[in-house]
Amino acid sequence: MKRVVLGVAGASGAAIAMRIGELLANLPDVELHLVVSDAGKRTIAHELGPDALGNLAKLARHIYSANDIGATIASGSFKTAGMIVAPCSMRSLAAIATGLSDNLLTRAADVHLKERRKLILLARETPLHLGHLRNMVAVTEMGATIMPPVPAFYRRPETIADIVTHIAARAIDQLDLGQSPLAVEWDGNA
Repeated sequence: MKRVVLGVAGASGAAIAMRIGELLANLPDVELHLVVSDAGKRTIAHELGPDALGNLAKLARHIYSANDIGATIASGSFKTAGMIVAPCSMRSLAAIATGLSDNLLTRAADVHLKERRKLILLARETPLHLGHLRNMVAVTEMGATIMPPVPAFYRRPETIADIVTHIAARAIDQLDLGQSPLAVEWDGNA
């Protein structure tokens, strides 16, 4: 069983977090661990409705409070296949970039960096100022992958769900969990 941590911060993009949760929950050898920041809870409710957080929680094997700094995912001895933060707010990015582990989401991300495990950050903000860019460079230098949730229009998506699914699948594929790629590979044909 491969453990994957999904962190949800307060940036816009709750649908991507939900879709990542759905896709991971459907992988038979993946155990999903979920931590949602307080701002993430608010964003999920605003963007997806009042029942969405409960629906996301049902997909996870383990759910943690962002205040539970002593949870298993806060320790390097708890082995995981990686962590995705989707969406990743600029506040969470800044905390991760500077080692400020003031909640469980940022502590779990810090653990993934120090243990040299995969950390995928779907950084969500526009436009970006120099501080945002420097934080992205810092976490990249520490081993994280910055993956802004940018639509792949060359895929000719027909719905927002198509865009969300492609972004979610690409993020999961970054973890290299050993399954066939979830995102449809480009075959070179337009």
